[in-house]
Amino acid sequence: MEMDNIECVSSSDGGGGMEEEDIRTHNHNHNNQFSSSKGLNNNGISPAATSVHELLECPVCTNSMYPPIHQCHNGHTLCSTCKTRVHNRCPTCRQELGDIRCLALEKVAESLELPCKYGSLGCPEIFPYYSKLKHEALCNFRPYNCPYAGSECAVVGDIPFLVTHLRDDHKVDMHTGCTFNHRYVKSNPREVENATWMLTVFNCFGQYFCLHFEAFQLGMAPVYMAFLRFMGDENDARNYSYSLEVGANGRKLIWEGTPRSIRDSHRKVRDSHDGLIIQRNMALFFSGGDRKELKLRVTGRIWKEQQNQEAGVCIPNLCS
Repeated sequence: MEMDNIECVSSSDGGGGMEEEDIRTHNHNHNNQFSSSKGLNNNGISPAATSVHELLECPVCTNSMYPPIHQCHNGHTLCSTCKTRVHNRCPTCRQELGDIRCLALEKVAESLELPCKYGSLGCPEIFPYYSKLKHEALCNFRPYNCPYAGSECAVVGDIPFLVTHLRDDHKVDMHTGCTFNHRYVKSNPREVENATWMLTVFNCFGQYFCLHFEAFQLGMAPVYMAFLRFMGDENDARNYSYSLEVGANGRKLIWEGTPRSIRDSHRKVRDSHDGLIIQRNMALFFSGGDRKELKLRVTGRIWKEQQNQEAGVCIPNLCS
C-alpha cells in the first residue's frame, strides 16, 4: 500500500520556551580509562588476560566460550553450540570429540576479569568473565539499532550517527520543534497492508524523537496508528511526554503517553498498541465527504517533565 500524499508540518514553538541542551552522545573517541594503566594494552586488557581470552575464543564461531567447554583428546577446545555443528569432530585435528569437558579452562575463566566491549564508547566497567556477557546485552553504552521500520536495516551506531543515517540514507523528513501537524491522505483507504508506515524525526529539547504513522491489520480489522519513540535510553525517555490528537465533525480522539525508547523495536511498540489507534470506520468519518478518501490530520506536541524539588512531583515544562 502506498501513500498518495503526505504532509508533515512542524509548527513554530515561538519564544524562548525551548531549552537548549547539549545532545547526549556516545563519543566513539572516548579514551578508555584503563588504557593508560601500567601493563595494559590499548584495549585495557593485560597481555596475560589477552592470551587467556584468546584461549577462550571458540575456533569455529570465534565467540567467547562459556561452560560447558568441550575438548578433544588432543586438547583442542570449542563451545557447546559448535560441538553439534561439527558433527562431533574436532575442527582442528578432526579427531572424535567425545564428551570431555575442559574443566581447567572453565576454572581459569572464573578468575578472569575483563572490561566491557563498549569501553571505546564510554563504558568504564570491568566484569568477571561470566558476568560480562550479561552486562553487554544491557549496557547503556551499546549502539542503537536503526529505528527505520520500512526495511530490515542492520545499521547500528550512536544517536548522532543514526540521525545522519536516517536523513541521508533513508531520506527521512527532519523537523525542529516540539509541536507537529501531520497530514495523511490516501485515495483508496480499502487497501491496507501490514507495515505501511512513515517516519518523521523531530529535534526537540536537544533530543531526537521519531514519529511513526502507519496502517496495518489488527486481527481482521484495518487500523491506523501513530506513536512516538525517543532516540535514547528508556530512563531518559521517561523525562518526556507527548500527546496526539485526531478528529473532525465535532469529535476527536486524544492519546497522551510517554515515548518509548528505540531500544524497543518498532514492531514491539506497534504490537503493544502503545499509541493512538484509529479504526478505519472512524478514520473515514474524520475524513468527511463520501468516505471514499482518507484525509487524516494528526496534531501533537512533546513536553519535558521537570522535577519540582520542593513538592517532590513532576510538573510539565511546555515547549511553547
